[in-house]
Amino acid sequence: MKYQPVIGMEVHVELNTTSKMFCGCSAEFFGIAPNTNVCPTCLGMPGTLPVINKRAVEYTIMTGLALNCTIQPQNVFARKNYFYPDLPKGYQISQYELPLCLDGYVDIDPDSSGNTKRIRVRRAHLEEDTGKLTHVNNHSLVDLNRAGVPLLEIVTEADISSADEAYAYVSKLRQLVRYLGVSTGDMEKGAMRCEVNLSLTDPETGEWGTKVEIKNLNSFRSVRNSIEYEIERQTKVLEAGGKIDQVTMGWDEGRQVTVLQRVKEGDTGYRYFPEPDLPPLDLDPAWIEAIKANLPELPDAKTTRYTQDFELTLKEAQVLVEDKAVAEFYDRVVAEAKGTKAVTPKLISNWITGELFRLLSETGTDISEVKTQPKQIVDLIKLVTANTINQSAAKKVFGVMFETGRDPQAIVKELGLQQISDADQLIEIAQKVIADNPDPVEQFKNGKETVINFLVGQIMRATRGKANPKLAEQVLRDTLKN
Repeated sequence: MKYQPVIGMEVHVELNTTSKMFCGCSAEFFGIAPNTNVCPTCLGMPGTLPVINKRAVEYTIMTGLALNCTIQPQNVFARKNYFYPDLPKGYQISQYELPLCLDGYVDIDPDSSGNTKRIRVRRAHLEEDTGKLTHVNNHSLVDLNRAGVPLLEIVTEADISSADEAYAYVSKLRQLVRYLGVSTGDMEKGAMRCEVNLSLTDPETGEWGTKVEIKNLNSFRSVRNSIEYEIERQTKVLEAGGKIDQVTMGWDEGRQVTVLQRVKEGDTGYRYFPEPDLPPLDLDPAWIEAIKANLPELPDAKTTRYTQDFELTLKEAQVLVEDKAVAEFYDRVVAEAKGTKAVTPKLISNWITGELFRLLSETGTDISEVKTQPKQIVDLIKLVTANTINQSAAKKVFGVMFETGRDPQAIVKELGLQQISDADQLIEIAQKVIADNPDPVEQFKNGKETVINFLVGQIMRATRGKANPKLAEQVLRDTLKN
């Protein structure tokens, strides 16, 4: 690639508070009848005064700590002035010079190789959201249910160098806010919205090109595809001797292209000044420390624990950690198996990411709805490691457990799946298999070792899968020697 992409991102996260940022209206807006969760304050009526939502401040501090930011005890809300139909007051209450969170970072692993890259977070600040415009024919309709909902804006330095890194970064952000419980992170519902600032640098001169902003990114796929397209578009312009203008582009999902929206205005166009209706926000350092002490175990720490304490591979750990509910379920099963040498964290991981994931996918079930209890999974693995049932039978039992929530021991007894682990019981069956398959037996005796698998399969078929496969092979070999 002749030109090196230089990318910074602004991500807006809707916070999961009950009420809006500066009034008592419900913060619900998705799927709600238009303009129902509104009041004089969030409608910007004259004479109304804002009151800060303490929970939104707490959620912002939590996220800032998870992003390794410095939390500023003294910060100020500001008015960001601009005129647009979805902004009822004619300004947005935001933060500018003194935000809540400064100078953090996120470590990403784009290819799951363990080679991480650090993306610096310049700031994370709290503000109120705007309303939503819907364009119908020649009319624009405004819904102000979303106006005033607490919104966390997270701004990176220009440390991202590719579409894959941008994808990994926003995925990591969503994972963090979900672990913290501060937001759903659902892009399709507008709970997380991304903007990209992209320019191209000529490696020969080291000079940064003109920055272009990309908006209307409503999925992680759109983030990746829009960046790839814009890199290609700007490269073609520069190679043709053209010039990149500082503009705001939108992303057309249908055509998979960026489209010009408007010429970009700088921050000075917003005429920021301190919000006169809100005093400076002075936070008690003891409160910040209490919030820090109560943070949950975050994905990176959990991944490290799984690889070091449980001896999982990095990939195995990342699969489990991806979803907080899955990781918590795994931890409960491991805790249930504590002290049982035969049931290792590795075996538990294999069953959860194998059979459990398969059944969740096939049935469209969320892990929170799983009927199977951690103790039952431990008991099932014990039955396998004790050679009471074989792996094939265990999968059948797991399926019934998943569907009914019943104990594995009862299912094994009811279905008659107990493994035959007595050599004397298998000798007669092995003799019949040898007698019925003279050609394969002759091939084996002539040195074709792989034929033993076929003969073991015949024993498994004769016993309806109940034979211990290892024992069946040993009985066959011993019988063939005689």
